[in-house]
This record gives sequence, structure tokens and C-alpha cells, in this order.
Amino acid sequence: MTGATILVIDDDHGLVDLVSNTLKIEGYSVLTAYDGQSGLRQVYQNRPDLIVLDINMPAMDGWVVCERVREVSSTPIIMLTARGDPEEIVKGLDLGADDYILKPFQPSVLLARIRSNLRRAASPPDRLRKEVNYTDGFLTISLADHRVLRQGEPVRLTPTEFDLLARLVDNSPRILSYRELLEQVWGFEYIDDIDYLRVYIWHLRRKLEPNAKEPTYIINELGVGYRFDKQT
Repeated sequence: MTGATILVIDDDHGLVDLVSNTLKIEGYSVLTAYDGQSGLRQVYQNRPDLIVLDINMPAMDGWVVCERVREVSSTPIIMLTARGDPEEIVKGLDLGADDYILKPFQPSVLLARIRSNLRRAASPPDRLRKEVNYTDGFLTISLADHRVLRQGEPVRLTPTEFDLLARLVDNSPRILSYRELLEQVWGFEYIDDIDYLRVYIWHLRRKLEPNAKEPTYIINELGVGYRFDKQT
């Protein structure tokens, strides 16, 4: 989606210049901010199509910015940060980030992720069997209503998490390979990022399973992929 407006929020001026120049060469319009508060003002005033967001910043960190954006908008957010602990990646997903890229990074990788996120945001998901519903007393899933309940309580899923779950439920009991899931949910740019898929699966299990460490719904067939196991 060349011509899209991208907001880059980072307190590292050199990195902002690097990312901005890279994006402009590709035909994107670029907005910049060097702290969280300024970045949030840009979001409210200019409504960018995508946000590239650092975590460690003065005035307001990236966690707060991400949370505030998600209160008002589903604009794709790519976290671009040196903080790569699994707990922090999960925190970013919890707050609504769509993607997570670690510094140092390759500009070509960032561009590929931006293209993929813009494409997903602009296009409706592939057709699923919307009539598919699942319930077993503990977990209830309705694809048509975009609704998931755990013990009767609504489960808050990001669009990406719901898309991943919907693919698994829609194809149950078939196993979906790692590459199938990565391409169908994120795009072909992600087909080799198995660790990335594992992070999302773990995050989904934490929200849905009775015990995320001993999953009964989202099953990993080692070396092959994942399947959704309907309980009888």
C-alpha cells in the first residue's frame, strides 16, 4: 500500500532518520515523533495508517502509547525495540501490538513487515466457514459473531489472535502446518518465523486453556504444525 502514512515514534533521532528515509524511498508518507506524548498527539491529529513504535522513551513509554492507541483505533502497531525478553513480547501483544521487531534490524525486514501489516489491515480475512460454532461448557467460539467465551466470560482477543484461532477451529481436526498458519494469518513474509508463531500460540493458550502448560485445545504436532482438538 505505497502512499500510506506511517508514524515513527522513537527517541533515537538517528534511527528515526534512517527509518524515515527508508520509507520515503519506498513511496510512503512519514510522520515522526521523539517521545510518547508527541507520538500520541500525532496519532490523534493525523490518523496514520501504521505506527512504528519504540518502548523506551521519555515522557511516555511505548507500552502506554500502545495501550492508548488501542482505546481508540485498530491502526497496525509494529514494536521496534531492543527489548526482546519473551515476557515483554507477550506484554506488547497483550496491549495490542500487531508485530514485534528487535533492534538491530534489517531495513528490508521492516519494510516487509510494514507491507504485510498494511495488506492485512486493508483486506478482509480469507473466507472462513462463518457458520462454524464450538462449545463444550468451558470454551465457546462463534466465528460469525467474532466471539469467544471462557467459562461464560468474554475473552479479549486481538484481530490477529482471533484470526489464528479461527483458522485452527475452521480446519479442525486437520493439522495446519507452521508455514500454512504463518502465510494465512501473517503473510508470506513470515513463513520461516516459526518462533514468532510459537509466541502467539503460547499467548493464545494463556487466554483459552484451563492450563496453558498442558494444553487440551491447541495441540502441537511436533515438527508438523498445530490443530484444534474439540473436546467430547
